[in-house]
Amino acid sequence: MFDGKCLLITGGTGSFGSTVLKRFLASDLAQIRIFSRDEKKQDDMRHALQAQYPEYAGKVKFHIGDVRDPQSVRDVMQGVDYVFHAAALKQVPSCEFFPMQAVKTNIEGTDNVLHAAMQAGVRRVVCLSTDKAAYPINAMGISKAMMEHVVFANARVAAERGGTVICCTRYGNVMCSRGSVIPLFIDQIRQGEPITVTNPDMTRFLMNLDEAVDLVLFAFEHANPGDLFIQKSDASTIGTLAKAVQQLFGDTGTQIIGTRHGEKLYETLMTCEERLRAEDMGGYFRVAADNRDLNYDKYFVQGQVKTMTDEAYTSHNTTLLDVDGTVRKILTADYVREQLDALRGETK
Repeated sequence: MFDGKCLLITGGTGSFGSTVLKRFLASDLAQIRIFSRDEKKQDDMRHALQAQYPEYAGKVKFHIGDVRDPQSVRDVMQGVDYVFHAAALKQVPSCEFFPMQAVKTNIEGTDNVLHAAMQAGVRRVVCLSTDKAAYPINAMGISKAMMEHVVFANARVAAERGGTVICCTRYGNVMCSRGSVIPLFIDQIRQGEPITVTNPDMTRFLMNLDEAVDLVLFAFEHANPGDLFIQKSDASTIGTLAKAVQQLFGDTGTQIIGTRHGEKLYETLMTCEERLRAEDMGGYFRVAADNRDLNYDKYFVQGQVKTMTDEAYTSHNTTLLDVDGTVRKILTADYVREQLDALRGETK
C-alpha cells in the first residue's frame, strides 16, 4: 500500500509526527513530507535525521506552512497519496484563554487540509482527535468536536464523489507527549521539588506514542468514509500515576494544587450515542458514520427508537491500573526509560 507513495504529516514536528516518522523511515514510501510552521523544530529534526538515519534522511522533505493558510496547504498537497493530519492546538488552558486561536487551527485548519486533499486527489486522510471532543466542556474539546464534524461532513462529500477516503481517530492521554504530566513530574522530582497534582481522584487513559501510531494505522487500513476509530485503553487515577512515577524516580512529596481551567474529572472516549452504533474490532472500536441525509421521512419508524446506550466508554469504567500496573505501563514510554538511564548515569 505504501510502496512508492508519498505521505504528508501535518504538525509533523510534534510528538506524534516524530513517532510516525521513525516508524516509516525504513518503509517503501518514496517520500515523507513534514508540514509545520516551526522552522526551528524542522531544522532540529533535519539534523537529527542526518545524524541518526543518514541512509533514509533524503526521503524526508520539510515544508514551512500553516494549516490556517489555505494556499500553503494546497501547495504541499500536490502529489501526496496519504495524509496524517496531526496539526492542532492541544493545550486545554491555552485554548481556554485564546479560544479563537483553537477555532482557526483546529476547525478552519482541518477544513483547509481536507479541501486541499480532495482537490489534489489524495487517496486517504486520517485526522487525529481527542477524548475531549466527547461531551466537551472546554474550548479545546469544543474545537475538536467541531473538527470531527468537519471531518464527517467532508467525508460524506468525498464519498459521494467517489474520491478521498476521510476518517478520524480519537484517543486519550498520550504519555510523555508535549505538555503531558509525566515529564512534569519527572522534572519536579529531579529538582527535588514536590510533584504538583491537580486532583488525585481524576482518571486518565494511558497510551504510549507507539499505540497512538498503531491506532492511526489501523484506521488507515480499515476505514470506510467517515468512520471514527477508538482504541481500548487502560487507565489510572492521577494519584496512582504520581505514586508510580515516584516509585521509579524518588519520592519528593506531593502538593495538591486543584483543577486547572477546563479540566474534566475523567476522560470519555466514546459517548452513549456513539456506542449504540459502534463495532467491536478486538483492540479497537469502529463508530460508523451516520449516513442519513436531511430527508428524515424515509427513516421514520413506528414505536420506540433507542438512540443511546446506558453507559459511555470512559477512564472511570475501563480497567483501572494499580501502582505496579501503572509502573509497567509508563515504562513502555521511551521518554521514561531515557530519563531513568540518565538518572542512573548521574548516580554512578
